[in-house]
Amino acid sequence: MQLDKLVTFYKALGDPTRVRILAILANGPLHGQALAGKLGVTPPTITHHMAKLREAGIVYERRDKNTIYFYLHEANMKRQTQAILNVLERAKDFSEEGLFAQAEENHDQRRAQMAAEHMHVIKSFLTPDGKLKQIPSQRKKKLIVFEHMVRGLEHGRKYKEQEINDYIRQFHEDYATIRREFVMNHYMYREDGIYELNPEEMWAKAEDLR
Repeated sequence: MQLDKLVTFYKALGDPTRVRILAILANGPLHGQALAGKLGVTPPTITHHMAKLREAGIVYERRDKNTIYFYLHEANMKRQTQAILNVLERAKDFSEEGLFAQAEENHDQRRAQMAAEHMHVIKSFLTPDGKLKQIPSQRKKKLIVFEHMVRGLEHGRKYKEQEINDYIRQFHEDYATIRREFVMNHYMYREDGIYELNPEEMWAKAEDLR
């Protein structure tokens, strides 16, 4: 529920240490040990706070070899901030009970519209046996198709480049172009010829396009 997400978001911000963490991460990603040193707290304390921030979608993490770095999720923070402003704006015209009911209804309608749009694009560009007819030229449709494709990959698994090539060939022969798109749109990151899925919060999203 959208309202539940907003409550979780603002609860996560209701702690001075977490606000200080965000202020530090605004200057760039850091690992937990570095954050603990800057704030003068123990690493377990950082772990506790990062779990709350990650649950609220305020930060995301990315592994670099054996070290996990935390990033500020600026796009999601902007979305949640705008969402509460939208709620307040609608409060001018609705009672409290009617406002929340309308907000939930609008959210459900938007999700249904997005799901229908995604399904239409998938049916338009993929054959019944899952082959990609052509790479969409429109960026929004391209992102919908690529997200559909990467969801068949496993989170936490490290793929050799040849494995990614073979996986993409199931959909389309131009594996080199699509493989680059996976990295450019932050579905995956590449290091020393090894590919791994990024957290979903990092993925380029069709619904974020205007």
